[in-house]
Amino acid sequence: MTSPQWRKSSRSSDGTSGQCVEVAQLDNAIGLRDSKAPSSGHLSLSMGSFAGLVARAKRNELGFNAQR
Repeated sequence: MTSPQWRKSSRSSDGTSGQCVEVAQLDNAIGLRDSKAPSSGHLSLSMGSFAGLVARAKRNELGFNAQR
């Protein structure tokens, strides 16, 4: 596989908080990493687990208040 193309949400580009998570399509998973520390590694989630995480975040079920 070629190098993953890391990207962050368009909602992360406001420049106020500096707290961004980047995602990338990996061979058989979705990668998540901290944009402030990209060399620190990443978390790999199956596509189903990533879809579940996104669904829970959209329903505000993760136990924190999302900043918009």
